[in-house]
Amino acid sequence: MPSRYPSFRCSVPCLILLLQALFLSRAFFAFPGAPVSYFPPNLYPAFQDVNHMVIFGFGFFLMVLRRYGFSSTGFNFLLVVLGVQCSFLVEDLLKLLRIQHNEFGMQSLVRAVVSMTAVVISTGAVLGKANPVQLIVMTLVELIIFHVSRWINSTFLEVPENLTFMHVHLFGAYFGLAVTSCFPEPPPGLDKNRSTPKSELFSVLGTVFVWVFWPSFNSILLESRWEAALSTCLALAVSAVAAFMLSALTSKDGKFRMAHIHSAVLAGGVTISYTAKIIQYPWIAMILGLLGSVISILGSHCLQRCFNPPLKLQDTSGVHFTFGLPAVLGAVAAVPLRVVREINQWSDLSSLGYLTFFEIGAICQTISTALITGLITGLILNIKLLKAVHVSKYFDDQFYWEVSFQMISD
Repeated sequence: MPSRYPSFRCSVPCLILLLQALFLSRAFFAFPGAPVSYFPPNLYPAFQDVNHMVIFGFGFFLMVLRRYGFSSTGFNFLLVVLGVQCSFLVEDLLKLLRIQHNEFGMQSLVRAVVSMTAVVISTGAVLGKANPVQLIVMTLVELIIFHVSRWINSTFLEVPENLTFMHVHLFGAYFGLAVTSCFPEPPPGLDKNRSTPKSELFSVLGTVFVWVFWPSFNSILLESRWEAALSTCLALAVSAVAAFMLSALTSKDGKFRMAHIHSAVLAGGVTISYTAKIIQYPWIAMILGLLGSVISILGSHCLQRCFNPPLKLQDTSGVHFTFGLPAVLGAVAAVPLRVVREINQWSDLSSLGYLTFFEIGAICQTISTALITGLITGLILNIKLLKAVHVSKYFDDQFYWEVSFQMISD
């Protein structure tokens, strides 16, 4: 009996083969002036932490749907390995156009893996609705736009290069929300977009992995990593404690809700990412971790009940209140902290106005670029050529994977 689901036998392999041939050509005919740089041995453990976080942690973090486990982990792995190579290519193009100067080698690999976090976060917003071809196209477009946005922040708004990479949470969340708003809403009777105790358990396992390795993520691009790692650990610890406390307080029966733990325990790491390098007192990191958890849990209540229905947002994994709102909080908190730092260092106080303007401008530029380009990308993804999935086939592994009937019944 023929399958009820259309085949991607030609489109997906051909697209992957085309991209891989392009990446291989890039490696073989490398652009001139890009010698392989030395990779410091002490950087490798931190790189492995970030690698585990992006591939394993986020792969299981996205396993929130009862019949979309294979696709959540499998597509995440596929997008990461393709996106890292694409990020290499984008940096080479920026260097070729004399827009950006980079050394070639393992340092570029670190930046590529960090950049892929934006794509992984955006994938959580469109989870279950986009097919592999659409996800690959979204990855390519988002990486190019993210690097351009990062270049604008560093060139015109004088944001330090390492801090421009920390905008991945802000950019990824709002780019994904803009993309998912262009997809049709699933029918009201569709029950595949819900979780089960088993899927929530795997998802929290991914959350724990991301939580453990987040200090390495926030500090890997810094020269002095210990201060940033310490601040991140404190913020994560407080946000986790606050998540359990607020979960019990906001539940009707006073019990913990796994959805709150799944999102709010990471809010501290997102919030502190912009300020981990400049925090001088541990209590500041702890307060930011607390506020990140508060805005994550309270924001989930307000967004899901008040804003998502009229805006027709189907945020499958809750990336808005897990990454978007804490990222906005951290970016805004960075402005007064940097101003205070400049005052304490007795710098040129006349430049504080420009510093504040540039900081706020970088936030607005990142969000607006993500929203505008995300809307355009969402419209492109829904053209007929990319074989958009019918709404009745959302959130279903059978559309792409060989699955047993026992897994379907579970």
